Amino acid sequence: MALPESLKVYGTVFHMNQGNPFKLKALVDSWPDFNTVVIRPQEQEMTDDLDHYTNTYLIYSKDPDQSQEFLGSPAVINWKQHLQIQSSQSSLHQVIENLVSINRGQVKHTQCNLYMTMDTAEKLIPLLVDTKNFSSSANKPKSLNQEMFKRSSLDVAHAALVNQLWYFGGTERSRRFIERCIRTFPSFCLLGPEGTPVSWSLMDHTGELRMGATVPEYRGQALIYHTALYQIQTLSKRGFPLYGHVDRANYTMQKSSIKLHYVPMPCEWNQWNCVPV
Repeated sequence: MALPESLKVYGTVFHMNQGNPFKLKALVDSWPDFNTVVIRPQEQEMTDDLDHYTNTYLIYSKDPDQSQEFLGSPAVINWKQHLQIQSSQSSLHQVIENLVSINRGQVKHTQCNLYMTMDTAEKLIPLLVDTKNFSSSANKPKSLNQEMFKRSSLDVAHAALVNQLWYFGGTERSRRFIERCIRTFPSFCLLGPEGTPVSWSLMDHTGELRMGATVPEYRGQALIYHTALYQIQTLSKRGFPLYGHVDRANYTMQKSSIKLHYVPMPCEWNQWNCVPV
C-alpha cells in the first residue's frame, strides 16, 4: 500500500497486528492482487444504527474509480446505518457521493491537514522529510513548569471532559467512543494545580493522535505542545506509527505542529459522515 495515501489503513493494521483491541476486520476485493481494502468493525460490534463512531470504515484503494462496485456491497459497507468513512485519499470522494446517492442518503465531507511525526516520517517516507524547513529550537515554547503541571494519563472518568471539548464529540455516543479509546490505548495529559486534567491528547484505533485540547482557563501557555511532546516521545519508543490531523482553520494547533516538527503530508485527512434518509 502506497504511503501516505494509505495512512489511515496502515495505522489501523498496525493495531490489528498488536492484538486487534478494537475487534476490527479487513476486507479486500481480491487476493493476493487487491485493488481496494476496507477495515471495519465486526458485525456484532455495529449494533447501534445511529452510532457512526463505532460504525467507522477505513478505506484505501489503488484505483478509486474501480472501487464503487466493491464498496457498494452491503456485505462490505452497511449503507443503511449512520456511518463514517475515513481515508487519506480525497480521490474517493466521487465514489462515496455516488454510493450515498444510490442509497438515498446524505453525506458531509470534512478535510483537514494531515501530518506525521518526524520519527514516523523518517522511517516510512524519508523522501518527504526536509529538516531545513523546520524551525530551530529557539522557536520552541519555554520549559514546562513541573511544579504546577504534572504529567499523567487519563482515566475513563475524564471522558466527559474530553467529550465536551472535542470538535467531533459532544454526544453520549462520542463519550462512549472516548471511554473505549482511554481504556484501550495510551493517553496523555497534564494535571493542573487542582489535580484535574488541563490538557490532553489521545490515540484512536487507527493509530492517529486525536482529541487534543486544553481547558479554556489554561490556554495560551503552550500546554498542548508539552502534552503532545510527552505523547510523541513515549509512543515513538514503543514503535507506534504516529500521525494526526489539524483543522485548516486551527492556526494555533498548526503553529504547535511546526514547533513539534510534524511533517506535512501531500494528501489530506478526509472524513465522510453518511446518513440514510
